[in-house]
Amino acid sequence: MDLRKLKKLIDLVQESGIAELEITEGEEKVRITRAVAGQTVYTGMPMMQPGMMGMYPQQPPAPAPVAVAEPAEPAVPEGHVVKSPMVGTFYRTPSPNAKAFVEVGQAVKAGDTLCIIEAMKLMNEIEADEGGVIKAILIENGQPVEYGEPLFIIG
Repeated sequence: MDLRKLKKLIDLVQESGIAELEITEGEEKVRITRAVAGQTVYTGMPMMQPGMMGMYPQQPPAPAPVAVAEPAEPAVPEGHVVKSPMVGTFYRTPSPNAKAFVEVGQAVKAGDTLCIIEAMKLMNEIEADEGGVIKAILIENGQPVEYGEPLFIIG
């Protein structure tokens, strides 16, 4: 079967809206299947005769699904979560060479400054809304933060 006949058959399948067409001519067999998205795909292979190897296109095999191991979530201590009230850049210190506002294990009272979030060139002090001990600092210094992103765990 020549390529002009195949093209004509593909056009016929597209125009008619049928889902599948299979034609046998002597030892040659062709199946044309209409894809879900309306695209016609040639999936048939004619019976091979000597000297015909490589004459007809073959579909490459579909890639096998690959299992991806997801990294385990780090254990976050239980306690009160202090979340970012805005989008900005998180800073643990008031200036580059200064001591951090708080460290893990440090006791804080409600109203103590925990960090600074820079938003639009304004430095916003974030205060503890509850007293307790800092159990975890969840953001690295200088990292961007989103609204509502957890910053500290106070226990």
